[in-house]
Amino acid sequence: MIYTVTLNPALDYFMGFDKVVQGEINRANSAYMRPGGKGIIESRMLTRLGTPNVALGFLGGFSGKFIQDFLHHEGVASDFTEISEVTRVNMTAKTATDETSFNAAGPNLTLKEVQQFLVKFDSLTKDDIVVLAGKSLPELGADFYQQLIATIKAKGAQFAIDVEGQDVLEALPQHPIVIKPNREELGEIFSVKFDSVESILPYGRKMLDLGAQNVMISMAGDGALLIADDGNAGSKAYFAEPVKGILKNSVGAGDSTVAGFLAEWQTSHNPVKAFKQGVACGTAKVFSEDLPSREFINKCFEKITIKEIS
Repeated sequence: MIYTVTLNPALDYFMGFDKVVQGEINRANSAYMRPGGKGIIESRMLTRLGTPNVALGFLGGFSGKFIQDFLHHEGVASDFTEISEVTRVNMTAKTATDETSFNAAGPNLTLKEVQQFLVKFDSLTKDDIVVLAGKSLPELGADFYQQLIATIKAKGAQFAIDVEGQDVLEALPQHPIVIKPNREELGEIFSVKFDSVESILPYGRKMLDLGAQNVMISMAGDGALLIADDGNAGSKAYFAEPVKGILKNSVGAGDSTVAGFLAEWQTSHNPVKAFKQGVACGTAKVFSEDLPSREFINKCFEKITIKEIS
């Protein structure tokens, strides 16, 4: 079973505008709401792919109920911890040319709520994968992800981590199945800027050397990279060429990529097959307003070209 963890979910409110003028009243021409949070999006994508999974995290209030009901309607299994405060609401303003997001702070949690959440890890087995996704809450402490990883490893389960910065680096010695920084996030970790695919490779390999089993690096419209162990104390790098299409909604593309990778990895343990599935899911998400259908994912999959580059 795959479990996704979203410590700070959100109800995402999307509004469409012809244009947005700061300081004036802007009237939307469209609006809709969706469950937000990296792990939740990953659970939705895994369900699209027919991969059994359970979404974990904290939910509360009217926005938490909306998320719970929405996931239930989609057939996404969940076991959220109910909290007394209201789940945050984020807003994204979209025009034909750009997107601007406004993200709220998270709720305050009680000690009892945190303890109720931690109990859910007691039943993990060696056949399980836990995806730790998105930012933690400050009140949980800087080492909360490390505590969760220790619990996961103690049960013999594996994990993937889809977070930024220091949390990624601290997780690497515990050998996550996959990490997926984008080009900019990887540059921030090492305080460098990249001017070519070739300039990225040494830093992706560094993440592999530090402990990651597989490193995916997304480059938006420039494609994606995979760096994986070659089984002979070395590594191989693969490039996924970008697929052309009309950008509709980039929110959740990276999360969809991680979900696609894990759905394939769980069954084949083939990093290249998993990479292609992940890129197909991320590509289909970018070209869809909401999560894409399985049929559209399959169409994008057929357009993905993977080539070994070193």
